[in-house]
Amino acid sequence: MYKQEKIKPYDSNAAKGEQVEKMFDSIASRYDTLNHWMSLDIDKHWRREAIRQLEPFHPQEILDIATGTGDFAIQTAKHLHPARLVGADISEGMMQIGREKVSRENLSDTITFAKEDCMNLSFPDESFDAVTAAFGIRNFADLDLGLREMHRVLRQNGHLSIVELTHPTRFPMKQLFKAYSHTILPAYGRLVSKDKRAYSYLTATIEAFPQGETMMDILKKAGFRDTSFKRMTFGICTMYLATK
Repeated sequence: MYKQEKIKPYDSNAAKGEQVEKMFDSIASRYDTLNHWMSLDIDKHWRREAIRQLEPFHPQEILDIATGTGDFAIQTAKHLHPARLVGADISEGMMQIGREKVSRENLSDTITFAKEDCMNLSFPDESFDAVTAAFGIRNFADLDLGLREMHRVLRQNGHLSIVELTHPTRFPMKQLFKAYSHTILPAYGRLVSKDKRAYSYLTATIEAFPQGETMMDILKKAGFRDTSFKRMTFGICTMYLATK
């Protein structure tokens, strides 16, 4: 078991998946505002870079895991123009906001949403040319199982593109990020989201989540090959690419 799998949003005996669903439902209406403010909108750049990784492969059917309010799905659809893109998430509250955004962007013919347990996806084997995930896999109750499911639904030679928040490893950004994530981030998160635990939980999972070379080994264990990663913005975010 990885460290972040033991961290739950709330102090209760409910399963982690149930708690994560409850947390994201509770902050859904304020999630986008918080995300963009706390990253100074750099999260949009990180998503663009993760999408560009897939450009050479021209995927036509894409699954966006932990799609949330659909930002990554919308950016992907606009940039890669797939025939079909499915956004999957455990939080119906987050996806409802995503559906509204997709409708405003006139992308409803391309993007659909599905409530899914990422540890037990309902899609058949080899259903997609690419799988994407932005800032969501560290919430998995079982990372190995979730990655194996992503591998299962990918077609042979399909690609996985992940972008995830990570903690910097070098001075002085390591110290600066720790100070920011333990003071400003949870305080502002509590003020705006009204959920006292949500942003403390998110900080804890960022610090606990395996990254870099360790994540390469985890991806290979799940069956992926040709794995690579790139740290961005002084290591605050890390981008991964892998092939089935």
